[in-house]
Amino acid sequence: MTSRRRKRILFLYLPVLLILTLFFYNAGRFLEVNQNQRKSDVIIVLSGGSGRLEKGAELYKENYALYLLLSNAKESTSTSGDVLQTALALGIPQDAILTENAARSTYQNAELTLPIMKQHGFTSAIVVSSEFHMRRVKLLFDHIYKNSGIELTYIGSDSGYNAKRWWSDEYSRETTFSEYTKMIGNAFGYNGPEAKNALEQIKRWFY
Repeated sequence: MTSRRRKRILFLYLPVLLILTLFFYNAGRFLEVNQNQRKSDVIIVLSGGSGRLEKGAELYKENYALYLLLSNAKESTSTSGDVLQTALALGIPQDAILTENAARSTYQNAELTLPIMKQHGFTSAIVVSSEFHMRRVKLLFDHIYKNSGIELTYIGSDSGYNAKRWWSDEYSRETTFSEYTKMIGNAFGYNGPEAKNALEQIKRWFY
């Protein structure tokens, strides 16, 4: 191979290598979305991860909204029973809590909370989930809530995910892999149990 050809190949592949390197180092940070907190009609808390409900309760107690909307409120927690019972244990008044009990995926979190928002005439909401989950939450909620006239603010709760060095511990590695796989699946129309089954199949290929 001539020196000129080697330089040409290097010129063609170096930008690709640079892009892949930048993506690798920033893959964890990209998953996080944490916008400025602002007062809204309601705080939507997604079940499925530790710290989410606590963050929602914190925002409620700081008067960022008058209501909590718990998505999949019947899911069990490790502290005080299900999500609803845990919210009550955290000091949230019963009359400040709205619930839906059927969501089994992030897509359904968005799909099933929208009618409740419309029913109560809410025009704004803070959406709370784990920090690593927020990019996918934003993509799906923005899609479902499009043209609804409802303004959404996205706030992540701390789960111990290491966004800066996601490759440095098992939890952060698996979480990153899982989120990107689900994000790709969502983009191709896979949601809920179907997406989770596909993810488990892909995991078996690599582990």
